Amino acid sequence: MEHIVERMQDENNGVPVKTVKNFMTKVPSVFTGADLINWMVRNIDVLDQVEALHLAHLMAAHGYYFPIEEHILTVKNDNTLYRFQTPYFWPSNCWEPDNTDYAVYLCKRTMQNKTRLELADYEAENLARLQKMFARKWEFIFMQAEAQSRVDKKRDKLERKILDSQERAFWDVHRPVPGCVNTTEVDIRKACRMNRPMRNVSLRHHSIGIAGGRLSPPPLPEISASPAEQLQKEIEALRKRIARTTVKVSKVSEAQISFAEQYKEYDPFLVASDPPNPWISDSTDLWDLEKHAKELTNKRVRRWAFSLHELLNDPLGREHFVKYLEKEFSSENLRFWEAVQDLKQLHQRAVATRSREIWSEFLGTEATCPVNIDSKSLEATRLAMDNPDRWTFDRAAGHVYHLMRSDSYSRFLRSEMYKELLTGSRKKTSVKGILAIVPFSNK
Repeated sequence: MEHIVERMQDENNGVPVKTVKNFMTKVPSVFTGADLINWMVRNIDVLDQVEALHLAHLMAAHGYYFPIEEHILTVKNDNTLYRFQTPYFWPSNCWEPDNTDYAVYLCKRTMQNKTRLELADYEAENLARLQKMFARKWEFIFMQAEAQSRVDKKRDKLERKILDSQERAFWDVHRPVPGCVNTTEVDIRKACRMNRPMRNVSLRHHSIGIAGGRLSPPPLPEISASPAEQLQKEIEALRKRIARTTVKVSKVSEAQISFAEQYKEYDPFLVASDPPNPWISDSTDLWDLEKHAKELTNKRVRRWAFSLHELLNDPLGREHFVKYLEKEFSSENLRFWEAVQDLKQLHQRAVATRSREIWSEFLGTEATCPVNIDSKSLEATRLAMDNPDRWTFDRAAGHVYHLMRSDSYSRFLRSEMYKELLTGSRKKTSVKGILAIVPFSNK
């Protein structure tokens, strides 16, 4: 077909292309349907005008030329005006437009105050569906449409008019008017006759009701799987999509802003620190002071309330948390969790021995410091002990960590001990407190 179109566009022997002048406007680079049919009868081996008209319909349906006024890709043997499509949009270029490109195109059309570029009813409905589907990245689509619109405005008026019509004709092929022939779809009967599976059409096309498909799809390899196996794979893929959790960009932004505001006063880049910022001064005094300083400041204690991770990362925070757990008779939970973390750092030769020690101390039937975990985690850990490795206790440790975070840690933040540390009333340790911590021998 493209060879015939190239012959049609020949300057000397092709279809006569002209500029039609109306009362106040000019229609550049057009030809009539009658001229097209007459050229095909003279230059192509067709029997009569009926066969020539049928061939012209097929070529128009594939987008090689298009009517100026209408958007139904057919040819009439009269004075209706048509225009050739630019080779850039020919099917041989293997165009595979997706809904994002279509959304940019429709959005750009809404920015141009031209009657000929107003959206049809079906296009307005498609734009509303696309805006709902691409709600997360609609701002990006809108920016692309604005950029393309600015480039178009710099072109010559007649050139812009031609390009607008060619671009719209391209989308009339790939997103046709409802009820029209869509040449980008694969006929299911032909696919069955060729013993090939039908090309997968995007699920989003079905979900939003937009006609579509890809032009000139690549040949699919022969698939030996039975239809039942193919359906089972499709079901599993759909289940994975349903189970996949998604978060709105606005929620992610709010969480990021909240995190930045929470840690702002602890960032030496944003707040001046003393000692100076170690990233600028090449001095690690600030980090050493935070790790080893014995004096509790209000700023340091407030950071413990951010998360259990922050509390355990601070040596003094961990020390006070251990004291609280001992009062609650649940310090074995923290000891078990820390033992599991230390297990991951051991040499491979010592892993098996240390794993049996952890089992005997915390999970065995005669454990000296038993921890409370659910039966499923205990059974899974027991089975993993047949061949212990660094991750044998991960499930049990995760359960214990969850218990500490939801129970012990939250009660610690509400305890009088933490409130006193927060208000600074326990900065100075009394003699009674020292005697309680450091045992003295009676002399």
